[in-house]
Amino acid sequence: MHRLLLLGSLWILTVPLASSIFQRPTGSPAPPHLQYLLEPLHTAVHTQRGATATLPCVLRALPRNYRVKWSKVEPANYRESIIIITNGLYHKNYGPLSPRVRLRHSHRYDASLTITDVALEDEGRYRCQLVNGLEDESVSLTLHLEGVVFPYQPSNGRYKFNYHEAKRACEQQDSRLATYQQLYKAWTEGLDWCNAGWILDGTVRYPIINSREPCGGRLLLPGVRTYGARDKQKDRFDAFCFTSALQGEVYFIRGHLNFKEAGQACHNHGAAIAKVGQLYSAWKFSQLDLCNGGWLADGSVRYPIITPRERCGGLPDPGVRSFGFPSKELRTYGTYCFEGK
Repeated sequence: MHRLLLLGSLWILTVPLASSIFQRPTGSPAPPHLQYLLEPLHTAVHTQRGATATLPCVLRALPRNYRVKWSKVEPANYRESIIIITNGLYHKNYGPLSPRVRLRHSHRYDASLTITDVALEDEGRYRCQLVNGLEDESVSLTLHLEGVVFPYQPSNGRYKFNYHEAKRACEQQDSRLATYQQLYKAWTEGLDWCNAGWILDGTVRYPIINSREPCGGRLLLPGVRTYGARDKQKDRFDAFCFTSALQGEVYFIRGHLNFKEAGQACHNHGAAIAKVGQLYSAWKFSQLDLCNGGWLADGSVRYPIITPRERCGGLPDPGVRSFGFPSKELRTYGTYCFEGK
């Protein structure tokens, strides 16, 4: 009998934390709902920004007059967008993914989808559907990007973004609004933040590990708390942004620079002043560990800590520390620069 095996714990609201694996014992019959498509052993594919990822879809037989259609379920509105359609001989690409997708086609039964130069917005659920008249069938797979979630607010204080402004702010900092799954995973890894923020599906949430009075009270259990869906135009909160690996390098230039001089210093080295998402990515993936506050592109001053120490803020956990948004005329800090590959 076919069984669904779950690795790790479960997401809240039945979303799995770790990837689910579907396995069929050798010699056992295929599930009755899949006549032509092979059930994938792994329904989750893990990758990083800039990488090449392949979502498996293999046929066990080739029916007459069939087509295979790949589509993606968009997390912001749950609509399904067609990516590619093939009849085995010819294919046609659709939508914004079109320039970066192709069929692997390693043999005549292979309809697997390959995505090159994976982008942040590529994360999500994909469907490979065999279209064959009355015998249509499909398999679903999930593309997960490894990355980091960070809370973000503008220079004029907390709770200033409507949904669209929050989405744009994340994109301006080399990131995008986090999905619920990404925020939940960040909470399991230690994200504890009292300010509520927009996420991609239009709900407002905040992750709490240590229950406390200013954050809903001590009686509420830890978890990813929610205000539910809010008015995307009128309601105002912070943002939870998500970013992944960099195609380039973040480095620090020492000095006593104001904001304008910081940007010029990076430019003189053939680089640009780093964005907040780029600093978080360098901290996460390149283990960038510096005790020096430096200017970033949004006018904030931050520094990344891998190994906590007393003279670097004194906080016990690793993270990207912030001095907020000081006067741009202040000549106290160096700057973090980003040079792309």
